[in-house]
This record gives sequence, C-alpha cells and structure tokens, in this order.
Amino acid sequence: GGLGWPGRVTTYEWGEEKTLTVIKRAGERELFSRSKRLQGLLRACEKRPIETETLEFLVDEVETELRNEFKTEVPSAEIGERTLARLKQLDKVAYVRFASVYRHFEDVDEFQRVLAKL
Repeated sequence: GGLGWPGRVTTYEWGEEKTLTVIKRAGERELFSRSKRLQGLLRACEKRPIETETLEFLVDEVETELRNEFKTEVPSAEIGERTLARLKQLDKVAYVRFASVYRHFEDVDEFQRVLAKL
C-alpha cells in the first residue's frame, strides 16, 4: 500500500447491491468488471514499483465512488478519467501507459502534449 486508502472492500460485500452497467463509447453496455479494471492497471504498471494491493485499493475506491454517484449506469469515460487522475498521482510512467491505451492517441503530437503537461 502506501497511499493511505482505507481497508479494502471486497466484492462479496457489494453482492447485495445492484449491478453497475458500463456504457461504452459506441453505446453498447456491459457489466462493470473489477477484474477487467485491475488487469488494465496491472498492464500499465508492469515493471513499476507499485504493489498489486495498491492497485486493488485504487479500483475499489473508483468503484465505490461510481456506485455512490451513478447508482446503476456509468459512462466508460468516467471510469477512465477517475482512474487516470489517481494513476497520475501514483506513477507518471504508469499514467502515460494507461492514457496511451485509454485515450487512443491519434498522433505523436497529441501524445507529446500529454507528456509535456507532466
């Protein structure tokens, strides 16, 4: 750990809640997948000094926030932006990796602009 996030809330504790549906860019819907979010972060953080537990806390925090705010349906862009904001504070390299996949940079100039802001 290290970010001072509260204890992990397990998926089991959320079992009684309604499912959270993600509205993707093209309009299709899928169930929120905690493991899918975690896998994306693990790829972005490969060979970085970040513990898996820290990433689990990040996913938990984003999911809790989304459930509280959106209740049943959430745009995928919301998930990505909230994840990026936390990742930027955690590790700049992982942030750029995640952003490059999530934001589908159109060209090198756009990528360089993001790097310049860091």
